[in-house]
Amino acid sequence: MKKSRALMAVPILIVIALTVKGSLYTVSEVEQVIITQFGKPVGQPITEAGLQIKMPFIQEVNAIDKRVLEWDGDPSDMPTKDKLYISVDLFARWRIIDPLQYFLRLRDERSAQSRLDDILGSETRNAVAKHELIEIIRTTKKRQPLRDALLVEAERDLALGNLVPIQKGRQVIEDEIFIEAAEKVRVFGIELLDIRFKRINYNASVRPKIYDRMISERRQIAELFLSEGYGEAARIRGNRVRDLNKIQSEAYRQVEEIRGLADAKAAEIYAQSYNQNSQAVSLYEFTRTMQAYQSIMAENTTLLLSSESDLFKFVKGIYPPKTFELTPE
Repeated sequence: MKKSRALMAVPILIVIALTVKGSLYTVSEVEQVIITQFGKPVGQPITEAGLQIKMPFIQEVNAIDKRVLEWDGDPSDMPTKDKLYISVDLFARWRIIDPLQYFLRLRDERSAQSRLDDILGSETRNAVAKHELIEIIRTTKKRQPLRDALLVEAERDLALGNLVPIQKGRQVIEDEIFIEAAEKVRVFGIELLDIRFKRINYNASVRPKIYDRMISERRQIAELFLSEGYGEAARIRGNRVRDLNKIQSEAYRQVEEIRGLADAKAAEIYAQSYNQNSQAVSLYEFTRTMQAYQSIMAENTTLLLSSESDLFKFVKGIYPPKTFELTPE
């Protein structure tokens, strides 16, 4: 009898244990719970950690994450205001602040990620389409690129590389996307915490054309530098020839002046030496005439001189004049 009672008590104990186990559950510090009965939420969400009680068998525990969650979208191609197709990669951080609304509308994190893909992708596309590319890739409107002064001047001369004035900058555009998207995801019980551009790049189909254009612009600038260099080299060579001619002409003038002064000084010395008396004057006249003979006479030289010439007077004085005697026949 006792044995049969013990055997009957075992199923009862099992039922009691299963009932107790189905009635008790724990809530972790990193989650919040929605209790559903036949698939419909009952009561208020449980957000405090600890041991909780529910109706066994007919109520289910639906855990919802309470931590900051990550959304990392796939890169997407979209056009900018200046008709340039770029690939934008975005990431965001979010959390669930209204678990009941979240459960009713989305149920799980997979559905939430899908809705975030739609909303954030759409708002990013709208923001990118309203701004120039330079606005999206620059951090702030006050930041200026470091550029060489000669390169800036060359680009200005060729009308290349002119930057569009920055009105907002990337951070302001990110804030615009955040404000618009945060309002739309709030209806799902989600709070959007932050959103940032992770990577911005040219579309793969237009990237070669962009690079070719950049190479062409750099080549134009290089050609401008080369032409300016050739012009400067020609100017330097011209100045060199001009300066050399000026130096040579100045040196020739100085040589002639020195030579003239020397000749004048020599003439003065000669004059002082040979003007002492008439014999000195005659000697000077004779020596100068002999020097002149050496200069103007060479081998096989024929001179036609007047008998009254100053040069001839010394020649005709070499031989004594002949005398002719008349003999009677």
